Amino acid sequence: MYSQASLNIIFFLSLFSIPLAAQQKVFDVHLHGARDVPGQLNTLTDAAVYKVAISSSWDLQQQYESRDDLAIIRGLMFPCPNGKVPYSLQPCFQDGSEYPSLQWVEEQIKAGKIEFLGEVLSQYYGISSSDATLMPYYRLAGKYNIPVGIHTGSAGPDHGCPNFREDMGNPALMEKLLEEIPDLRLWIMHAGTPYHQEAITLMKKFPNVYTDISAINNPQIIPPGMFSGIVKLFIDNGLEDRIMFGSDNGDIRIMIESIEQLTFLTAEQKQKIFYRNAERFFDRAR
Repeated sequence: MYSQASLNIIFFLSLFSIPLAAQQKVFDVHLHGARDVPGQLNTLTDAAVYKVAISSSWDLQQQYESRDDLAIIRGLMFPCPNGKVPYSLQPCFQDGSEYPSLQWVEEQIKAGKIEFLGEVLSQYYGISSSDATLMPYYRLAGKYNIPVGIHTGSAGPDHGCPNFREDMGNPALMEKLLEEIPDLRLWIMHAGTPYHQEAITLMKKFPNVYTDISAINNPQIIPPGMFSGIVKLFIDNGLEDRIMFGSDNGDIRIMIESIEQLTFLTAEQKQKIFYRNAERFFDRAR
């Protein structure tokens, strides 16, 4: 039998152990800028996020620096309709351009300021993800072995991009660029939804293609039952090693809980989605 003193100690320790056990280690591959940068990052670390891949306007993005408890991976958002970031409508680049120069992009990659290309906004711009204007940038990504993340699927209201075309968000359009650069590390943002079947088909054909489930893991955007069905479809097609977590600036705890509530996933599969798949995808040594 335990003494009352021992029971009190066990209870006291449990107050600390329960929250720690509940904290799921998370790598968020889909984040955008915020007005309060320190506040945004503190909210993420409070939810056990230890690494993020961020893309935003170039000036805002430079305010994001890695710290002891959170690693920052910075991307390149382009092409920018009318030179602006969708929704926030900030200038993407200081000179107001829609496309950055290739020379500048290569310089930033060499300097370690661009570690992936994305979010590629081809759909907001009204062109295919395999449009000829984008191919030189993809070749640069292939040359330096950095990932490419492309927006797919739908978009919310008030994005400020008059040439947006939902049909240009079909992942099937990426097959053309992958045929030219077959080893390109590519990730389909938002799981392609509503074109998730096309995303699955592409991923089964190209083993270097991954997907993130950002936005669709937000119950205010996609009903939980629909989200569950989409994730299960990817799992049933053998793609559990290529699904990555993303928040897309949604409530991080709600996004995490959306995964935790998927009862058909094993603990190992959840770990893969939360961070293990992303660690492998972003590893430049692979």
